Amino acid sequence: MRTIPVRSLALLVSFLLSTPSLRAQSAQDAIAGIVVDANGSPVVRALVTIADAQGKTVASTFTDRDGRFDARARPASGCSVEATLSGFVPARLPCARYQDMRLSLAIAPLHEAVVVTATRGEAPGGQLAASVTVFERDDIERRQTPLVADLLRHAPGVTVMHTGAYGTQTSLFVRGGESNYNKVLLDGIPLNEPGGVFYFNNLTSEHLERVELVRGSHSALFGSDAMASVVQMFTRRATRDGVGADGTFEAGGYGTVRASAGVRGKRGAVDYSFHGARYMTDNRVPNNEFDNTTLSASAGIELAPGTTLRFVGRGEFGDVGTPGQTMFGRPDLDARFERHDGVAGVTLVQRLSHDVQHRATYGFAASNQTSVNSIADPPYTPTFEGHAAPFEFGDFPYDLRNELTRHHLSYQVDWRVSTAAASAGTHIVTGAIDFDGERATLRDRSAGTATNASRNNAGYSLQHQALWPRVFTTIGVRVEDNDSFGVSTVPRGSIAWIARTGSGSLGDTKVKASAGLGIKEPTIVQSFSPPPFAGNLDLEPERSRTVEAGVEQRFLNDRAKVEVTWFANRFRNIISTRTVSFNPFRSQYFNIGLTRARGAELAVDLAPSKDLRLSTGYTLLASEILESTAPTNPVFRPGQWLFRRPRHSGFTSVTYQRDRVLVDVSGIFVGRRVDSDFSSLVPAIVENDAYALWNLRAQYRLSTHISVVAAVDNLTGSDYMEPLGYRALGRTARLGVKVGF
Repeated sequence: MRTIPVRSLALLVSFLLSTPSLRAQSAQDAIAGIVVDANGSPVVRALVTIADAQGKTVASTFTDRDGRFDARARPASGCSVEATLSGFVPARLPCARYQDMRLSLAIAPLHEAVVVTATRGEAPGGQLAASVTVFERDDIERRQTPLVADLLRHAPGVTVMHTGAYGTQTSLFVRGGESNYNKVLLDGIPLNEPGGVFYFNNLTSEHLERVELVRGSHSALFGSDAMASVVQMFTRRATRDGVGADGTFEAGGYGTVRASAGVRGKRGAVDYSFHGARYMTDNRVPNNEFDNTTLSASAGIELAPGTTLRFVGRGEFGDVGTPGQTMFGRPDLDARFERHDGVAGVTLVQRLSHDVQHRATYGFAASNQTSVNSIADPPYTPTFEGHAAPFEFGDFPYDLRNELTRHHLSYQVDWRVSTAAASAGTHIVTGAIDFDGERATLRDRSAGTATNASRNNAGYSLQHQALWPRVFTTIGVRVEDNDSFGVSTVPRGSIAWIARTGSGSLGDTKVKASAGLGIKEPTIVQSFSPPPFAGNLDLEPERSRTVEAGVEQRFLNDRAKVEVTWFANRFRNIISTRTVSFNPFRSQYFNIGLTRARGAELAVDLAPSKDLRLSTGYTLLASEILESTAPTNPVFRPGQWLFRRPRHSGFTSVTYQRDRVLVDVSGIFVGRRVDSDFSSLVPAIVENDAYALWNLRAQYRLSTHISVVAAVDNLTGSDYMEPLGYRALGRTARLGVKVGF
């Protein structure tokens, strides 16, 4: 069993604390202060420039995590201090004495989000080369989307597949990656099942402050599973003194009810936020009812200046009927899937000095999943629009239960090095050690069998960020020590260059490029399952190589932003089964797949006025199977597009908000894609049609504390199937009320 090398950590911290501070300098030769936004919150990594009376730059630096700066320059007559950051209006003041300055940056019409996931620390999006989409609290509340998966549809490079309606199996595909190539985190705690699987069936958007999606391979920071993207959710916290409460209630078509209530408070060094929610719907077809309960909590205490202890917990308890491919035949009237997910964690953050901060986290995640089909329903012959199977399909009973747990320990230290010479830049060094103890019990209760599995994995990451006024580089590497495949090294590097700074009709121009490797351990089933679908303890890890480059251009005094990104991904060692004998039948898992996915993403954001906001995105995905997991199958043959990943997809939204009224109209477009009827229809269906889906959201504020809310899903009543055979919901309306104090 692997253990975290505590002695090595202690030596690292001791070295950082004993290193002579490069900040040592007399107060007479420094200009210092703080940069805040319009709300008084610190602005992280804003560029602070000192210019002499002639406008020549004499010094520059970046603000730290508290928004503070300390520039190496002596105050002189006529000199000035300017703070700038993409997404904010620059601020300038005359030079002042040490620790006297306070610069306030007004937020631009299109502001820039602070991102945590891309570097495991706070960084402005404008300084990152990674492709990031951030959904902030206002976005989540405006969309009124019950599930996180449907929120992620409004990001470039993303395809979401529901096998029917709410609560059914929900998969996320990013830039051509498989659905288990996404690392999913809650406040830094991994939620993936052992081996990377994570279905978004009953992951709701309740009590979330922010959701970040970072595209590309990021195993250099997060280890196994971060093959195509990282999705991180942040629990809502109380930030204002006093006690507050909020609640919502909505009801509408298909017997839908959505209700939630929460309380939060902050007093002195203590803050807390608790939330509960319930979502129920009958969905569209028989035996498809979905019932989900969400419980969420966050609490923190400042133990001492610079030392904080925080607890987070979340439970998602869902139950849904699974009628199957009802477009091809009768529904299964008793099959159900029940899933109870829970996560809890505690994090200690401590500032060891002005330049050094460390954190330690323990997290525990559990998922209990039960899939039951107790009754053998009558046989039927699948048919659909002139297609018919040549034989009847039968039902078979089953009773399966998976019990999955993950213990997660993490230690991270961040060291900020501010050099005396501006040309040497500012540097942030991050070291991290992660340990995961994965446990699983796979039960077949019909057969009375149980398979137990256990893995202990460790990862060691080192990252260096170098910041200059117009160039930002990041280099990282991780050594992954995995019980399944041994030791492997995965690097990543990126660079962002502000090629042009300016305002007016043509604003900042950012050029970016990055590349990285990804790695993913086999799933518990792939390693340990018994025959006839036998696991394989000798499996190699699945691997990815992702490369991207792009340009971001701002226009019209930060009222418009256009971003174009090209990417090229390669996924190898893909695991699938291969038949090894027919009598008796037996198959086993092997590394037999190789695919690639190349394409481009376009994202456009517009804010023509303070009342109106528009955003749109488009993705071109040219994918191909190079080495097939099933070469004789027309759906998975070499040269075919990747399964259920469309060549063309996009999204758009228009938001109008003025006085008491908010209206949001959003849509997604999913082009034709390779799919399978899986019903032996003749002729076989191997392709699914394109579809467009439009949603409407509206709010009217009756008073300071009460608003009426309305939602219409599938506004045009489009009749479509995401995967073949699974009918999506028709037009659905909800009406409700929202209160907040």
